[in-house]
Amino acid sequence: MTEHLDKFKGVFPAFYACYDDNQKISQERNGQLVQFLTQKNVDGLYVGGSSGECIYQSLEERKLTLKYVKEFAKDNLTLIAHVGAPSTKDSVELAQYASNLGYDALSSIPPIYYGLPESSIYKYWMSIIKSTNLPFIIYNIPQTTGYSLSMELFSELVINRQVIGIKNSSLPSIDIERFKAAGGSDFIVFNGPDEQYISGRLMGADSGIGGTYGVMPELYVKAEQYISEENMEKAKKIQTDINDIIINLNSLSGNMYAIIKEVLRRRGVNIGGVREPLENISDSDVESTQEIKNQIDRTIKKYK
Repeated sequence: MTEHLDKFKGVFPAFYACYDDNQKISQERNGQLVQFLTQKNVDGLYVGGSSGECIYQSLEERKLTLKYVKEFAKDNLTLIAHVGAPSTKDSVELAQYASNLGYDALSSIPPIYYGLPESSIYKYWMSIIKSTNLPFIIYNIPQTTGYSLSMELFSELVINRQVIGIKNSSLPSIDIERFKAAGGSDFIVFNGPDEQYISGRLMGADSGIGGTYGVMPELYVKAEQYISEENMEKAKKIQTDINDIIINLNSLSGNMYAIIKEVLRRRGVNIGGVREPLENISDSDVESTQEIKNQIDRTIKKYK
């Protein structure tokens, strides 16, 4: 599994849910977002995760998204399918579907809602892993799942050669360093918290997967360039500018992804709203998204 890991390095936007005006999964709008991100020179896509509103979609809707993204991305991008679902059965079904479509890897959060022992979490992830021959990327995001991956379970999982990496979204950057040290040089660590892309990379992350990458992909691609060039002064500056934008994305009413989608619409990519119970942006805040769009434009121009 280690010979082709370079394709999992770089900038991977967490792909957004793309709906038509009736809240149905839109083939056309999935295609528009894939095309937009491809043109911005991202390295791959993380499809069907939190940014994709997976918890609020049916199994068939999630399959449609996986299908449409692959249809438009073809082999131009590395595609990681997030297949975490409330039941092991549904997760395995999604995993096998993604494998048949030709995805490059699978990923999954731990099982949600019930406070399960680590033996159950281990069996859940291993059921997904064993269901296909694809590489697997652990997804650790304790702030939403309520479970923080222990080093004991991590060590059990990485014995399996299909487990090639982890998307780590826990906030302490030491976690990135610990997982990288325990996983080894051939193990891929994805930085999760967008606000610490640069610090995550410096602490050992090989790549990044993030929910705000898709609305300003140019800035993360440029940040990765500065890291690769070891230009730490510019890397720190662009992270500060990215964080200013992230703060503004969280400053308006409604869910952050609703705000992102409105900013994207103003950037020429209409992918609809968000699915309830996520809240769409209020009418009074819609015009404020133009200021955020302008801020992104100015920042992109600044680093050209």
